[in-house]
Amino acid sequence: MNDERVFVSGGAGVIGRELVPRLLARGAKVMVGDLKPRPPEFGESVRYRQGDLNSLTRAELEGFAPTVFIHLAATFERSTETYEFWDENFWHNVRLSHHLMSLHKDLDSLKRVVFASSYLIYEPSLYQFDAPQVSAVALKESDRILPRNLTGMAKLAHEIELRYLEPFRNDAFSSVSARIYRGYGRHSRDVVSRWIRMALAGETLTVFRPEGLFDYIYAADTAEGLIRLAEAAHVTGIVNLGTGRARRVSDLLDILKTHFPGLKIQNGDSDIPFEASCADMSTFREVIGWMPEYDLERAVPEMIAFEKSRTAESPRRRNVLVSSAARKIPLVKAVVDAARKLHPDARVFAGDMASDAPSQFVADGFIQLPRTVDANIESIRELCNANDIGTVIPTRDGELDFWARNAEAFAEWGVSVIVSDVDAVATCVDKLRFAEHGEARGLPVIPTWTEPVGNGPFVVKERFGAGARSIGLNLDRAAAVAHAGSLEQPVFQPFVPGVEISVDAWVDRTHRIKGMVMRTRDHVVNGESVTTTTFRDASLEAMCRKLLESLRLRGPVVLQLMRDAEGRCHFIELNARFGGASTTSIAAGLDIWFWSLLEANAVKLDDYPFDRIPGEVRQIRVPSDLHVHHSSF
Repeated sequence: MNDERVFVSGGAGVIGRELVPRLLARGAKVMVGDLKPRPPEFGESVRYRQGDLNSLTRAELEGFAPTVFIHLAATFERSTETYEFWDENFWHNVRLSHHLMSLHKDLDSLKRVVFASSYLIYEPSLYQFDAPQVSAVALKESDRILPRNLTGMAKLAHEIELRYLEPFRNDAFSSVSARIYRGYGRHSRDVVSRWIRMALAGETLTVFRPEGLFDYIYAADTAEGLIRLAEAAHVTGIVNLGTGRARRVSDLLDILKTHFPGLKIQNGDSDIPFEASCADMSTFREVIGWMPEYDLERAVPEMIAFEKSRTAESPRRRNVLVSSAARKIPLVKAVVDAARKLHPDARVFAGDMASDAPSQFVADGFIQLPRTVDANIESIRELCNANDIGTVIPTRDGELDFWARNAEAFAEWGVSVIVSDVDAVATCVDKLRFAEHGEARGLPVIPTWTEPVGNGPFVVKERFGAGARSIGLNLDRAAAVAHAGSLEQPVFQPFVPGVEISVDAWVDRTHRIKGMVMRTRDHVVNGESVTTTTFRDASLEAMCRKLLESLRLRGPVVLQLMRDAEGRCHFIELNARFGGASTTSIAAGLDIWFWSLLEANAVKLDDYPFDRIPGEVRQIRVPSDLHVHHSSF
């Protein structure tokens, strides 16, 4: 595996945490994709992609250029699958396998595919009985198949997909499906792990069918077997992966009793069949020349030692609160998409003072928030706790100061707020202060005054908050002064005709710009872009970067500027929040909310590049109806 580039789906799982270190030891370069956070034992050399792999893109894979794909990612339940497993199985087994292979199959770099399949594919009548058996049935790769549950069905479906691809792509890559038997290992919820944890806690074990015979294979052996299959490019099709030795459930209990003399056991009533199965490992032994080395006697002490030393991992809160959500339907939808991309169980709450905020109908839930003032901080904290909120996304200029000042306190309570520093917020909200900041750094900001300078024409607007609110455009001096009288704290700027431009950028917690997309504001109504089109200009981007990096920003920001008839640019204002039409930039590859949620979950973003799409995007905002049926009223 030396110098091979290996993509491992589900690499933070039980098998993956054994497999990845072995790949690295063999000199492989490894990229892991998983819903779970990066395991602490994975070093910086491992490229890590946290999130739902159903959202993995071709560009992400091409950037790594895998030569080997080891597909471990899957979901499963214990012996009996629940009714709710119907959708989960499709999304994380059937659809995911198809999606990942769709991304891989045409990669020029790919040479080998190893799929972690299951013995659950074999026909149950071959190895399940009405009475206990003296010995186990050694299942062969050629035996009859009839998946006994949804998981087995999903595994078989992907085996067939791989077989389908063979005549089309066998000159490019080869594939093998390893039908894995009763797996167990560290970091698992398998029966061996569960019973060890219960024994350590002094709990009583409930045992069903102690006479059952299973082929228990330790995750360390499974990982080694899969790597050896990856190295054996000539081995294709179906191969069993077990120990080839069946052990009774009662054997496992006897081993546990030697380590826990006071172990408490009770037999449970059950009408499930008696299983008696193991792998016929003849083919594997012949083609690989190696056999799994662990038995229960050797593995159980390792697992006990691991469980004793293990510290409980505190799960991070996955839910997200979008505050001041109001009518920001596209914004909330974009956050929902990003949250699902990170984890399918994440919920996004629309938060607003108004109980009838329309955004609640596209969110997963609604929280009626009090006013964002310091007197209400404890109430807001309690609402976050009650709804398991781990991330807050402020969306209104008027609330940014509150969240910025209190971000550290919320962080101590387990809530990450996606907001810029207090000083940066103050500079962005105040147009006069923003202009002075830019002028002091020699940047082309538009002049801003508290009194009109010259005869005009002028733009007159409120000094604080949204620039489009009550704005007066192209006014002579008298009209400008008259318009200023209707404002609370007016400022004056010279009117500069030209092309309006918005620059969407995302800034990480160290105030570094990760990505930037520029767009023209082609048609504007009430300060919002109804039509906007992305474009590229390297010199303008460099100028914008200089301004943005002069402030301690974090998260999504929008820079507004004007390009005049001579091509000169004038910075007008900077909003330290998501813009009304910033979803355009998401479509162009600026993954604003996914990056925000990753960072809120303490994920390093080095492995998540900004993949700007090749072409450009034009967004046209049109009204859209929402139809809410009675069950969701």
